[in-house]
Amino acid sequence: MSSRRALHFVFKIGNRRANTKFYRDLLGLKVLRHEEFEEGCKASCNGPYDGKWSKTMAGYGPEDDHFVVELTYNYGIKEYKLGNDFQGVTVSSSEAIKRFKNDNSSVLQDLGNGKYKTQSPDGYIFYLVEKDKQQDPVEKVSLGVSDLSKSVKYWHELLGMKLYEQNSNTALLGYGDEQCKLELVSLAQSVDHATAFGRIAFSCPRDQLPEIEAKVKEAGHTIITPLVRLDTPGKAAVEVVILADVDGHEICFVGDEAFRELSQIDPKAKDLLDEAMEQDKSDEWFAKKKKK
Repeated sequence: MSSRRALHFVFKIGNRRANTKFYRDLLGLKVLRHEEFEEGCKASCNGPYDGKWSKTMAGYGPEDDHFVVELTYNYGIKEYKLGNDFQGVTVSSSEAIKRFKNDNSSVLQDLGNGKYKTQSPDGYIFYLVEKDKQQDPVEKVSLGVSDLSKSVKYWHELLGMKLYEQNSNTALLGYGDEQCKLELVSLAQSVDHATAFGRIAFSCPRDQLPEIEAKVKEAGHTIITPLVRLDTPGKAAVEVVILADVDGHEICFVGDEAFRELSQIDPKAKDLLDEAMEQDKSDEWFAKKKKK
């Protein structure tokens, strides 16, 4: 399935300023595009919320050939409860490690052998590795699973991912040797998604979307959102299918052709994000509420 590629992971965030420092200033991701929406997404991209929200895409390079993060911010929601579903993102970047070490407000745990662990302001785990890659520094996304064999069957056999490695505790899969990989981590217990649950996204040729939907439906697995068209103001509309694996991990498949058009870098993205944060008075509202 080399025509498919890993795109991004969706994180819900509570404080945009704190997260901008973490992802942009410390991890070193570039703000690739920023979009504001007046109402909830038809495919629940921002979670089960109907109000105003924003989406910020950030990565080490263009979305055409880099795995990025999608930071969704729901106005008026300060925090989300973490579960055990998300197990971390691994990034190879000695420069990021230097920045974290030089920042007095950051906590960087030395795991030995050139590997470090840190957390975003919302508690999402990031592993940093002391090496630099010529291509995309984002190595893998790790998700917790209750039954490794069942999960491997779903991702490998049903969704067509290549199985690179597997042992009794983990399995490494992907759609390409140079792409960000998906690591499944056995929890030996049920998966709790809580309210912070994310979503992993992949692209495929648009004509594969009905086939993916039909195959998953025939196998008796969950389809969260049947094939639907999503509009972004002033940009290309894309078609997506949203699935849930055996543990309820959300998976988005999007038509590649339209997505490549939609995901072009916006040179104004950083300014749009800064402007939105400046106009957002949520912090003041929360401070007043806490004071009362």
